[in-house]
Amino acid sequence: MSHHDSVLSRLADTLETRRPTSGGDPATSYTARLLSRAPDAILKKVGEEATELVMASKDNVSDRVIAETADLWFHSLVLLTHHGLRPEDVLAELARREGLSGLEEKAARKTSNP
Repeated sequence: MSHHDSVLSRLADTLETRRPTSGGDPATSYTARLLSRAPDAILKKVGEEATELVMASKDNVSDRVIAETADLWFHSLVLLTHHGLRPEDVLAELARREGLSGLEEKAARKTSNP
């Protein structure tokens, strides 16, 4: 596991403690508030952050692209937490796809998900 992978794992561990069922307090924790209002609040934030990333990229401002990507990744991790998933699950899927043609992989998804 690389240093960056461990950052994702540590963040996922922290997010798990923010679940209201794990003692996270929506009155004092932004993440607990999102999780207590799931899925709608989380989905709204993922959409907002994705749009902000698109705009930062369109404006060609590298610092904003990095910041908005971090925001999108964070909120995506909150969404994974809501679903009981971890970043390692996503990394495993990326590893599974590694070396595959993107066009072939996309075509395979269409045939297996009618």
